[in-house]
Amino acid sequence: MSLNSINADFDKGEIIIKQGAFSLNIVYLRTGLVKVHINGLTAKDHILKFVKAPAYIGLPTSIGDKINQFSVTAIEDSSVCFIDQKCFDDLLHANENFSYEIIVGLCKDELQCFKYSLYRTQKHVRGLMAEMLLYFSREIYLSETFNCPLSRYEAADFIGTSRETVSRILSEFEKEKIIKIDGKQRIILDFERLDSICKNG
Repeated sequence: MSLNSINADFDKGEIIIKQGAFSLNIVYLRTGLVKVHINGLTAKDHILKFVKAPAYIGLPTSIGDKINQFSVTAIEDSSVCFIDQKCFDDLLHANENFSYEIIVGLCKDELQCFKYSLYRTQKHVRGLMAEMLLYFSREIYLSETFNCPLSRYEAADFIGTSRETVSRILSEFEKEKIIKIDGKQRIILDFERLDSICKNG
């Protein structure tokens, strides 16, 4: 094992980065899936985004600040590499291509955050639910069949609605034969209609 890094495994539900704690390392998600979440002024936890491995997590805090401004929690069993901050800084200065890729990744992430913020103000809840289902199917699991890693409470928090509304919309989608639900499993039956709801919802 390198003297400049250490690997650690986290079970589903374990906190990897804690809001308010001092940031000592660069965090690289080797395997798994995590949620990035934050406590706001009301002390209510809010999910900002999901990150699928492989990816760096928490770079804005690690590079731009020393106090974690959000928490990161595993929503699937995950493996993480903690990299010494100075070692990472030295690599940024020594390798232009690596630095460029980091900048591109941060820019893409920021643009995606802008896009989702806009969607949350302009789309109805059905559209946001459709978008979330498509995201997990196409971006995370690359399959029309997947086990949803979120509780209905977490799904409600992410799209800004209530748990009851999430349950109602999922039931509507199933009755309309857009999806099939079997416990945690989701099966997308009609991508065309789900795309339409996502676009126009």
